[in-house]
Amino acid sequence: MKERKPVAVVAGAGPGNGAALARRFADGGYAVALLARDGAKVAGLAEQIDGACAYACDVSDPASIGRVFNMIAADLGAVEVLLFNAGSGVFKSVEEITAAEFEAAWRINAYGSLICSQAVIPAMKARGSGTILFTGATASLRGGKRTAAFAPAKAAQRSLAESMARTLWPAGIHVGLLIVDGVVDLPKTRQTMPDKEDNFFVDPAGVAETAWFLTHQDRRAWSFEVEARPFGENW
Repeated sequence: MKERKPVAVVAGAGPGNGAALARRFADGGYAVALLARDGAKVAGLAEQIDGACAYACDVSDPASIGRVFNMIAADLGAVEVLLFNAGSGVFKSVEEITAAEFEAAWRINAYGSLICSQAVIPAMKARGSGTILFTGATASLRGGKRTAAFAPAKAAQRSLAESMARTLWPAGIHVGLLIVDGVVDLPKTRQTMPDKEDNFFVDPAGVAETAWFLTHQDRRAWSFEVEARPFGENW
């Protein structure tokens, strides 16, 4: 009988950090489930990564989350690592955002974090091990003029993660927060900032390597919050 691979879920499998996370964990021997709202795009990404499967999922919708995590359990097995990387939001001032935009940012970053986590916690508790790692942002620590929707959503996610860590660490489940500070290296950011050098951008592969390290820490020396930024970034 073929040995089952451990299962990692990347919720928010976009072209930057999400794709890098998927490749790192697939290279590390995991069966990787890629989740994104756009089924066609995530299927295209899965085709490029050995051991990856694509699932269309709206992480702001509990019904969609429940359906997809049931499919993952049936297709791949119980989830051992949840990498919650979904984190879109609008960047506007308090006078510019709408109530709908504010709510949408919260539903993706905080509400989605909760529902996806609740889908994997029971099996992790039964096994006595597992990792739930959130991709956070420095906006969770301070509000900016144009982060009136994004910052509160990320702050809620950070508080949820801390509450989860205090509850779940004693059960053997490592909950952590990886705060990414800077502009992620993507084709669209390169196009928007053509004058910036390579060292200006956050390297998705570097972020994924940090996530891998956090996931495989000695349980007697766990970290909750780790920041990742380019060496020249002001902070």
